[in-house]
Amino acid sequence: MEKHTNKFINIEHAEMVFSTKNGYFHALRDINLTVKKGEFVTLIGHSGCGKSTLLNLIAGLTQASDGLLLCGNREIAGPSPERGVVFQNHSLLPWLTCYENVYLAVERVFGVIESKAQLKERTTVALALVGLSHAEQKRPNEVSGGMKQRVGIARALSMEPKVLLLDEPFGALDALTRAHLQDELLKIVAKTSSTVVMVTHDVDEAVLLSDRIVMMTNGPAATIGEILKVQLARPRERVALAQDALYSEYRTQVLEFLYHRQAHPALKEAA
Repeated sequence: MEKHTNKFINIEHAEMVFSTKNGYFHALRDINLTVKKGEFVTLIGHSGCGKSTLLNLIAGLTQASDGLLLCGNREIAGPSPERGVVFQNHSLLPWLTCYENVYLAVERVFGVIESKAQLKERTTVALALVGLSHAEQKRPNEVSGGMKQRVGIARALSMEPKVLLLDEPFGALDALTRAHLQDELLKIVAKTSSTVVMVTHDVDEAVLLSDRIVMMTNGPAATIGEILKVQLARPRERVALAQDALYSEYRTQVLEFLYHRQAHPALKEAA
């Protein structure tokens, strides 16, 4: 049993029921999860299993129908700068430069207590952390998809959040760009000691990045099916891990859960 002090994010018996024109939809049931400070946790499961819904509850973007959600021993009652969110869509303002998109977030959080020089320094440091110092004066339409996502990550990190929440931030990228940004994320997390909760559909991504993988059952009324602890040494190097027997074992365990114990009927038929 974990000590209370280790529970940085604490979710107890969380339920999520949506009211729709066709009646009530029970999205999540009896979610119980703790995340330690500095831990990297991924949420994985088939489409419709409530991964993004759970992430939105932690972000405070939606309120649980029942149960308790705490961050740092305080109830999650709404959005907060202590929980930075990066979406699959970069959500940058197209009329602002990369620098200005990050500066806007910095100013909102620290503008009352810091000078303009300090705000500018925070912005510059955040962009440097994701390797975009050279592109800070470019607008979103002048940079690649991978660079847009890095600006989104820089914007979230610039607010110095206690928790970084990632909703499939690399899902729309090509394989090489995705791999590069996964490696960059590993370096950033190592530098900042961030607590991370990330939604993904990618088994390899989950094993490469995670300390624990939370596997969700199928919806409706989805819940946590299994939690896999990933005991691979850090720093992690993807080429070396490709030949690692333990890496392969973790990957197989996640695939076994997804495609045998939780497969959709269409997937079972195809198999």
